[in-house]
Amino acid sequence: MRTHIRRWSHLVILLTILLPVPASAQDGQVKALLDSAAFKTATAFIEKDEPRFVKEIIELTEIPAPPFKEERRAKAYVQMLRLTGLTDVEIDAEGNVLGVRRGTGGGEMVAVVAHIDTVFPEGTDVKVKREGTRLAAPGVGDNTRGAALMLAAIRAMDAGKFQTAHDILFVGNVGEEGEGDLRGVKFLLQKGKYKDRIKHFIAIDGGDLSTITRGGVGSRRYRVTFKGPGGHSYGAFGLVSPAFAMGNAIAKFSQLKVPQKPKTTFNVGSVTGGTSVNSIPFEVSMDVDMRSEACAELKTLEEQFLAVLESAVEEENKARSTREGPISADPKLIGDRPCGETPMNAPIVQTATAVVQAFSLKPNYGVSSTDSNMAMNLGIPAVTIGRGPGGRAHALDEWTTVEPKDSVRSIQFATAIILAVAGGKPY
Repeated sequence: MRTHIRRWSHLVILLTILLPVPASAQDGQVKALLDSAAFKTATAFIEKDEPRFVKEIIELTEIPAPPFKEERRAKAYVQMLRLTGLTDVEIDAEGNVLGVRRGTGGGEMVAVVAHIDTVFPEGTDVKVKREGTRLAAPGVGDNTRGAALMLAAIRAMDAGKFQTAHDILFVGNVGEEGEGDLRGVKFLLQKGKYKDRIKHFIAIDGGDLSTITRGGVGSRRYRVTFKGPGGHSYGAFGLVSPAFAMGNAIAKFSQLKVPQKPKTTFNVGSVTGGTSVNSIPFEVSMDVDMRSEACAELKTLEEQFLAVLESAVEEENKARSTREGPISADPKLIGDRPCGETPMNAPIVQTATAVVQAFSLKPNYGVSSTDSNMAMNLGIPAVTIGRGPGGRAHALDEWTTVEPKDSVRSIQFATAIILAVAGGKPY
């Protein structure tokens, strides 16, 4: 169980800082928070704790966490969460690592998430290479730094002896990357034990501290399998071919017109199939990704894509012989990241804005594909915030820097946003 020193005068100061205030007073709320003796105490602790933050980045990075195989890192992370003193620390049925920091008000809950999975397949060399303050390794930034940052923020809150109005649920979630399809937060928000209590959502999964992601780029991903009778390339010449049908579908798909604003995109990422150069294939397939900042545009693009498939199949069955059987196309949905948006005037966005400005930065409101997509789509006010400097995400030479001043600043930043949001009234 967590223990707190509860001097009445100290509690009054903290409640003044953290309890609900009108949106118009959020700049003042954040300034009071950052100027408080408690936050200064927390900052002094962050400066001393910075080497531990770096150590945890390296330790977590060197534990592989490929898609759908995050168990080893989850087991290490649950132990790290327990060391912070959170209550109800556990690994849920989907593999997410959870822990609760109790507030004073009960009821509503703020979820703070940092995904612990990476894009890199099993067998990737994840040994961290350090040169001065630069750390390089697959996944060291996205999102191992974010997971370590969350641990550092919890310790900072305790060092400042902060209490919050809301309970805070800290989550090292799985399945954010690639075909993981946000499975960790989907479970958390739709089936998890806290699903009905989570009313505010913060994801730590961006680089630049000035960027507040308040829009979710939605995506629909399909694996389309074209099938036909197949046959010898010479002896069965003239029969329908899945390859020609798929080629025609790709050509038609490439000609679709989509808006630049809201940004809408599509791609054929991979094609597979066939048995030999002198065989008409009996099966080929392609993986397709479609994205948009706007739900309506994504739906329109998806409908056009499915119509393209029907047209390509129909044209191939008319163009060649179906005496051994026709061509068919079977589109299977393999990815569904819902789109969404947190309004600019939402208190969580305004609070994050006030923190960014308090750190002498200019807010940049982004749209991206992160764990916040799911919360936004469900109507839960959500933002994704930065974890600190880095680059080459999803590349083997991915890097982050751990210059002490930058590290301290990124921990202060996350701590301030979490505290300010957790002290807010229901939105």
